[in-house]
Amino acid sequence: MNTPAAYFEDQYAGATDPWHLADRWYDRRKYGLTIAALPRPRYERAFEPGCSVGVLTTLLAARCDRLLSTDRVASAVATTARRTHGTDHVTVRQMTVPDEWPDERFDLVVLSELLYYFDDSTRARLLRQATESLTPGGHLVTAHWNHSVAEHACTGRDIAAQVDALPDLKRLARYDDPDFTLTVHEHGQEGGPVLSPARAEGLA
Repeated sequence: MNTPAAYFEDQYAGATDPWHLADRWYDRRKYGLTIAALPRPRYERAFEPGCSVGVLTTLLAARCDRLLSTDRVASAVATTARRTHGTDHVTVRQMTVPDEWPDERFDLVVLSELLYYFDDSTRARLLRQATESLTPGGHLVTAHWNHSVAEHACTGRDIAAQVDALPDLKRLARYDDPDFTLTVHEHGQEGGPVLSPARAEGLA
């Protein structure tokens, strides 16, 4: 089963930042590694579903010309909107994925601490939508907790294996530690090699 909407509503009803994403070193470190893993210095159009309170959003905004960040919970959307106030190239919207999905193409999609809330079939549909919305050579970034949690259907390592199996993606990078797994996949371009940062600059 997918984690019910009431679970998230209850979490945000009790606190503005129920998972303390702005305070904990674990999250600050994870976000720093996520941003460092982005293969390009800048992206034209990025999508971040499940943005929560917008801590990662502010970091992604510095690397993107346009960024769409969404969450299913209205109070989380409001917090992210306040956090990114004055950042005109960031759009924050209430949206429930995968039932709702933007009719746009992106060169970066970031799925952070999101996919384990869905059952296998829904997660597969969401990953398919993310892949189909990528431009050729675009990047899909995933980062997820590895410890067992009652509300989580799987771990970060499980998710990494599922993304590795997608036929239109090629893995560019993976980071593993006891707490989370981070992956970067590239949408294939005519069967050629992935464009690592060195390849993109003609160094390899």
